[in-house]
Amino acid sequence: MRTHSPDRRGFVAGLLLAAALPARALDLPELAALLARRKSGEARFTEERTVGGLDGPLLSSGTLSFTAPSRFARHTLQPREESMVVDGNSLVLKRGGRSRQMALDAIPELGALVEALRGTLSGDAATLARHFQVQVEGAPARWTLTLKPRDARLATQLREIKITGLASDVRSVELWMSGGDRSVMAIEPLPAAAR
Repeated sequence: MRTHSPDRRGFVAGLLLAAALPARALDLPELAALLARRKSGEARFTEERTVGGLDGPLLSSGTLSFTAPSRFARHTLQPREESMVVDGNSLVLKRGGRSRQMALDAIPELGALVEALRGTLSGDAATLARHFQVQVEGAPARWTLTLKPRDARLATQLREIKITGLASDVRSVELWMSGGDRSVMAIEPLPAAAR
């Protein structure tokens, strides 16, 4: 009959216990530090929007780019070409050969979404906490950031933004409007060689 030393049994029990425990929880400052490491990036996106009164979802796809701390661009290629470029408080929209420039803070709903994305991409925890009630779930390898507007007027239009990621990559953005409309954007980062 083989006997195991108490030290070996304790080591095996420790390994089994560690495997059964969930990964270390992540908080907002840790997530912000992880995200702040990436100073720029490009990605492809596909988006599905569900809008009340329409028979089916609206589908779109294109590219996203970000340069810390404040430049964010979305170029939609399908179903038609259009773009939105935000740099600081300046917003430029282009569609059908027309261009329109305005201040981002003139459109609170869009401003909140842009601040959620830029704040997340740049790891700006202070901006996120200023505009939203923030909840972080998961671990550094796989996380979810849930944002609910602090502004009561905005909350009558925007219910919640849920952003998920793998390490320093944002992989999806889900947006729920208060009226029930919903948008789900899947994001696939482009490798540096493909940019």
